[in-house]
Amino acid sequence: MSRYLFFFAAGLLMIPGARSETAPLEFRRLADRFFEEAYFRYHPTEGTSAGFHQYDVRLEDYSAATRREEAALLHTFLGEFESLDARSLPPEAAADRELLIARIRSMLLDLEELRSWERNPDSYSSGVTNSIFGIMSRRFAPPADRLRAVIAREKAIPAVFAEARANLKNPPEIYTRIALEQLPGIVSFFRKDVPAAFAEVRERGAWPEFETANRAVIEALQAYGQFLQNDLLPRSHGEFRIGAKNYRRKLAYDEMVDTPLDRLLAIGVEDLRRNQEALRETAAKINPRGEPRQILEDLEKEHPAPDHLLTTFRDVLSGLRDFIEQHGIVDIPSQVLPIVEETPPFMRALTFASMDTPGPFEKVAKEAFFNVTLPEAGWGPRQVEEHMAAFNRGTVISTAIHEAYPGHYVQFQWLQQAPSKTRKLLWASSNAEGWAHYCEQMMLDESYHSGDLGLRLGQLQDALLRDARYIVGLEMHTGRMTFEQGIEFFMREGYQTRAVAERETKRGTADPTYLVYTLGKLQILKLREDYRRMQGTRFHLREFHDRFLRQGVPPVKIIRRALLGNDSPVL
Repeated sequence: MSRYLFFFAAGLLMIPGARSETAPLEFRRLADRFFEEAYFRYHPTEGTSAGFHQYDVRLEDYSAATRREEAALLHTFLGEFESLDARSLPPEAAADRELLIARIRSMLLDLEELRSWERNPDSYSSGVTNSIFGIMSRRFAPPADRLRAVIAREKAIPAVFAEARANLKNPPEIYTRIALEQLPGIVSFFRKDVPAAFAEVRERGAWPEFETANRAVIEALQAYGQFLQNDLLPRSHGEFRIGAKNYRRKLAYDEMVDTPLDRLLAIGVEDLRRNQEALRETAAKINPRGEPRQILEDLEKEHPAPDHLLTTFRDVLSGLRDFIEQHGIVDIPSQVLPIVEETPPFMRALTFASMDTPGPFEKVAKEAFFNVTLPEAGWGPRQVEEHMAAFNRGTVISTAIHEAYPGHYVQFQWLQQAPSKTRKLLWASSNAEGWAHYCEQMMLDESYHSGDLGLRLGQLQDALLRDARYIVGLEMHTGRMTFEQGIEFFMREGYQTRAVAERETKRGTADPTYLVYTLGKLQILKLREDYRRMQGTRFHLREFHDRFLRQGVPPVKIIRRALLGNDSPVL
């Protein structure tokens, strides 16, 4: 039915734009249908992560035919959401409609324009690994039940690589090389870590079936590696850059940011210069005769002993929470601390530290785990020291702030109070990572460990890393910076080592909008200042943070509208 037609409901003539009692209910039903029919149906791994365990035994269908089917259904839902007049909905529902339209457009951009399923061979091997990891990592059901879900998914994995061979067409060479670099760790994950995760049920009846399925996965992965090396790599001549047009569209759909790219770049450069100057000034206060890089290297030597690392993090978390409460930074919905533990074996190659929170609809495995990667047994003194440099005094503090208090863990706690299913399920990276990155600076600004110049120097170095991501991603993908120039930029302007610079630039080829850390932080800082001006003497930091987090994790544009009542610029 055309949105411009009049229609009768309950004996009343309804006019488009007028608030309807039935419109919110119709919208919620349509949103529920979208998640069931078009979202989790094609992305069951996301269903498991969210806490909807009816999807645990299903694996994504990676075939081209299914991609076309998904795209067609997304177009149908896009039309249905667009046909709903936002003016007939209450403000929160109208914002949710906007979120859903943006997410559908983002999904269609990837399926039809960026076509990562034709260009990125790692999306297949890492994708199936993530599907199994999601069942291994949380005890939402007895181990024997979760093992049966793993078996069901593993049986479908060999077919994924057959689809990969059919789908992949002229990927960028660097994408194929990244996939090859990842494969040994993925094979090891299935050979060692998956069986180890379910060792307690080894004597049960399903174990032989698991061994058969798991062996078939390993063989399929090894064959896929041979295909990548011998067949795909020689014909990998594609372009990794997505171009200015798609970059603008991706930002608009994923983050609701429509700032012109030249202005966006200028904003990033301005922040880079501010942080560089602040780093030089801070370093000069620590040692007037020293070079900033040498001072940073000296600070890396200040770290706890490996056997005290977990205790150090536990003490830091408790202290952070106390500081937040005493200084009125933000309300913390739960007093339960995340569980600090050693990173599980099957995750150690991927991360130094991480926050593993349950999905917003998880009913059983509700613990949150702060995983910290310790040195491996058998490492020599030099390797241990290099590893522990990543846990120097400043990094321990900034990591705990970013991942836990008041970063990701506190934001997750607030997510349980988000106003709708849509807000709980659809996140914007510029909000989630922007909030955590913002907290690193905000906590020091609010006098946490006041006067500790080492902590401030470490915070500024992390800020420069995120500034370099911002600029390199934008410049590379719009064709104004080469891969090698990206590496040099991270080293020269971001104060990073060459090893870090190479890893970060490589990441940027496949993650074009990894500017989200700085982008989100700058949006939050601007919103805070605009809100402060609006509130005047009534402004309180805790009230601002609480109102911000109460909205869920949508693009900051949505939160600006809720807090300020307008659509003023986000940057």
